Amino acid sequence: MESQRAHRRVFSFEFFPPKSPEGVEKLRATRKQLAQLNPAFFSVTFGAGGSTREGTLSTVLEIRKDGHHAAPHLSCVASTRASLAEVIAQYKAHDIRHIVALRGDMPSGIASGGELRYASDLVRFIREESGDWFNIEVACYPEYHPQARKPDQDLMAFKAKIDAGANAAITQYFYNSDAYFHFVEECEAMGIAVPIVPGIMPINNFSQLARFSDSCGAEIPRWIRLKLEGYGDDSASIRAFGLDVVTELCDRLLQGGAPGLHFYTMNMAGPTSTIWQRLGL
Repeated sequence: MESQRAHRRVFSFEFFPPKSPEGVEKLRATRKQLAQLNPAFFSVTFGAGGSTREGTLSTVLEIRKDGHHAAPHLSCVASTRASLAEVIAQYKAHDIRHIVALRGDMPSGIASGGELRYASDLVRFIREESGDWFNIEVACYPEYHPQARKPDQDLMAFKAKIDAGANAAITQYFYNSDAYFHFVEECEAMGIAVPIVPGIMPINNFSQLARFSDSCGAEIPRWIRLKLEGYGDDSASIRAFGLDVVTELCDRLLQGGAPGLHFYTMNMAGPTSTIWQRLGL
């Protein structure tokens, strides 16, 4: 992990574009609260096939208008090269210089995966379209991608994204710090030297977390799952236990040399700011 310590620590918060006027107001309040923590940047997700494209851009522009750094996500699943080139040009025209490039999940009911199959193809395409204009972040999976048949295959897929021109990586969320440290060691052994920032998912709602985790291949360790199940509908106990578990995880990661943290906020300020304060950041 020594080479990870060499990178500047970067703390960032992720939002999704709101779908309703109430959602827009709620996100504004969340953003104001989290902006006081002075993160390096906010990132904004991008729906598959560009389904939230306008919402992604308008959210990014609003964050910037308030004087903060913002990075839109761009996913290539179910998209054509032409539509992606258009989004890239639009981001450039707005002087956006930071992008999170992902393959993205297939929207239900769509048969074709689009013209670019992998995130590494998307990274290469962004570089072809825009040279070194963008700082490009990509995703990686300490517990391995749910579609990877072998761990080595997943590591090679990650290396392909870095070789295609990515500058840094954000991990899928996890609750087992050893998985992260082991993954980073394997990456470094393959010559991957970019910052690998842990993605952190605060625990707020157990059924939602279980659903997410089952679909994205993130492991909820058995002791955490049983404890959360045991609380039933007692949401105050779920939140209190979740804050303890996630704060301890973040602390272990930072002590171990992780180059920052990226919080999946779910457009809520409370859990993330409490963890932040407990960590003394």
